[in-house]
Amino acid sequence: MSVLRDLTERASARPAHIVMSEGHDPRIVAGAIAAVKAGTARITLVGPHNDVAAQLVAAGEPNNPAIQIEDPETSALSPEFATAFHELRKHKGVTPGVAEAQVQNPLVFAAMMVRQGHADGTVGGAVATTSDTVRAALQVIGKAPDAALVSSFFLMALPENHPSGRDAMIFGDCGLVIDPSSEELAAITVASSASCRQLLGVEPVAALLSFSTMGSAKHPKVTKVADAVALLRENHPNLKADGELQFDAAFVPEVAASKAKGSDVAGQANVMIFPNLDAGNIGYKIAQRIGGAEAIGPVLQGLAKPANDLSRGCTAADVTNMIAVTVLQVAR
Repeated sequence: MSVLRDLTERASARPAHIVMSEGHDPRIVAGAIAAVKAGTARITLVGPHNDVAAQLVAAGEPNNPAIQIEDPETSALSPEFATAFHELRKHKGVTPGVAEAQVQNPLVFAAMMVRQGHADGTVGGAVATTSDTVRAALQVIGKAPDAALVSSFFLMALPENHPSGRDAMIFGDCGLVIDPSSEELAAITVASSASCRQLLGVEPVAALLSFSTMGSAKHPKVTKVADAVALLRENHPNLKADGELQFDAAFVPEVAASKAKGSDVAGQANVMIFPNLDAGNIGYKIAQRIGGAEAIGPVLQGLAKPANDLSRGCTAADVTNMIAVTVLQVAR
């Protein structure tokens, strides 16, 4: 898909150091090797040294200088990380001994590498659950000072020559915030629009989705979406966003012409904001499994530094694509 090639090319023009918290997993190793060969990143694989080294041997890359191994049990970084983690979490009752134990967790160790400036971003979740992966990122890296909340999105790469003429879209939030309020929906829209601009290099056009289009149905769930749009118009008047819109009205110009006359978003949206996690999770998987879109994510937004989550069903190619996305999120 052309958008994935574009991501790789843009990432390779500004490579970064990405730490992978599950270095023992063959998909992680294969995806990391592909990223290194594409020139998008230097990689650190976290895990038991012998296990990770065996995976690199099996993959035919035992001595690639762009791929390093860090074993939390033997790493020279672990004492530094234990001290820093204790300072960070002592207000939560974390003792020095607990901190030493916590940084042995590969997810925490990888996040500490990013927090302490030893890496630019981290990727995990091929083995760990989303909750564990996100918890480590939130506790260690933390929310960006200017972010209203941490949320997620999927970058949906559409099949080439898609009838809509689009090649990629942003779907948010399909992986983290379960039932956002109007204020949270507005914040997710702002963050997802910024991610669209950052990753796709195009101006965002955001549709806040519902089962109603412009008042065609009355329900508190519709009101929640309409209130979010009102907040966006008040606080972000330069952001092109509209709703509430049904998906067809947001996506298909002919439908928009009949359902949402006068909207400069309807029929043109490249950022789709779902009203809750039920709708978002179902929606992206339908687009992926029936529509043939490639789903990259969930990508986290609103963190102080990049940390991203993989699906446990991911492939090596998914890993390579997520590395490219994480590289492009790194502040320059």
